[in-house]
Amino acid sequence: MRASLDPSRDPADYRFTHTIRARFAETDAMGIVHHAAYLPYLEEARVALLRDLGRPYTVLRAEGIDFTVLEVAIRYRMPVRFDDEIVVHVAVGAVTRTTFQIAYLLTVDGATAATAVTVHGCVNPDGRPMRMPAWIAAEVS
Repeated sequence: MRASLDPSRDPADYRFTHTIRARFAETDAMGIVHHAAYLPYLEEARVALLRDLGRPYTVLRAEGIDFTVLEVAIRYRMPVRFDDEIVVHVAVGAVTRTTFQIAYLLTVDGATAATAVTVHGCVNPDGRPMRMPAWIAAEVS
């Protein structure tokens, strides 16, 4: 397991937020957002963070850079339901020469719904590891 970040439950510890509204199609028979729906929430927030940093994913790919997901760890803390507004707090951390981690705090009405960590590898278009761009290290919170 590469994930070493311990996501904070304090929103002030995150430099970026992205808001998502839970869709009906993401809920299960109990009316709760299914655990698998969280992965797209993390991805959407991650892509929004890159855009906010002036590094839209389409531009990165045109430059020959891809960030592959190597690991994901999610801790579900309370149920999210249809139409809840989820604020995804995002922070970059634990950068190495070829990987970086992102910590996430997902809140609903200020309460912690989940915490997560994703580990990403920097790869070229052929999927081979490559050195992490310097600007990623500058984003470590």
